[in-house]
Amino acid sequence: METDNYYGALQKPIGSGFDAASSAREVIEGINLKGKTAIVTGGYAGIGLETVKALVSAGASVIVPARNIEKAKKSLMGISNVEVEPMDLMDPESIDAFAEKFLASNRPLHLLINNAGIMWVPLQRDGRGYESQLSTNYLGHFQLTARLWKALVLDGAARVINVSSWGHHFSPFIFEDHNFLQREFESFSAYGQSKTASILFSMELDSRGKEFGVRSFSLHPGIISESELGRNVPHEDLVAYGVFDDNGKVINDPSKGLKSIAQGAATTVWCATSPTLNGIGGVYCEDNDIAVLDDLTPKDTVDTGLMKNVMPYALEEESAKKLWTLSEKLTGAVFNS
Repeated sequence: METDNYYGALQKPIGSGFDAASSAREVIEGINLKGKTAIVTGGYAGIGLETVKALVSAGASVIVPARNIEKAKKSLMGISNVEVEPMDLMDPESIDAFAEKFLASNRPLHLLINNAGIMWVPLQRDGRGYESQLSTNYLGHFQLTARLWKALVLDGAARVINVSSWGHHFSPFIFEDHNFLQREFESFSAYGQSKTASILFSMELDSRGKEFGVRSFSLHPGIISESELGRNVPHEDLVAYGVFDDNGKVINDPSKGLKSIAQGAATTVWCATSPTLNGIGGVYCEDNDIAVLDDLTPKDTVDTGLMKNVMPYALEEESAKKLWTLSEKLTGAVFNS
């Protein structure tokens, strides 16, 4: 049996018993997470908040690193077994401080869910000059995972979940100019390459981590118009994508990828907790199952029902290893156990 997912060797549905309409609570039913510790970035809004609720319902203790502490505490008020700590994914020093505080607690980390992200924003850069979507969606999570590596290895059966997106179809990772220094900035492309990076990272992390019992997965949650992620997308574009009807009402149709927050969080929770994934890793998932490779036939991408599958360039072994080396250079973070 294949042990790595390079070139999509393991990209085959396994018949999970769930589908696009399943909710986070449904996929976690019967799972016992008592005594388990999880970290969920962006766990105070949208599908991140729903993910936290599902994990807590199964008995887990959850830590939510947050850029906006007040907002996080307000959103998480009344939810037991949740800690809020300061962290900004675009601030390397804050990532290190968060990780150091967690490591000092000597707790094993069972689940790291890299959920936080931004989408389709104007050109912005972090303090190092890195494009903001790449910095937030990928590089910050690479650094966080590296800094927490000792705690992940300590568990011996940890999972790292990277929330990617079908939006990775918008761009491969552009090694020659990932920070848009020579080419014209295009927000969709920037978002796309950040999500491609998350998929490549998950695959390489799984390949390197499985000997320590650490498995990794990436996923597309679906199109969730109720979340805050699309706040920078013009309303007319969302109408064109079929997210809203003529009266401006949100359309919920999981068969076409249009999901509620509860449905959107389900694949994250499934990847994090499903026993059917034991012994598997490095795969890209959607609709609570492993996705298939894209056949690359022309598609009308305005049809959300066709927004499925994973691009082959997001599963290339050479690209995954090259990105890993580049990411260590850009962040200064290495995986030491």
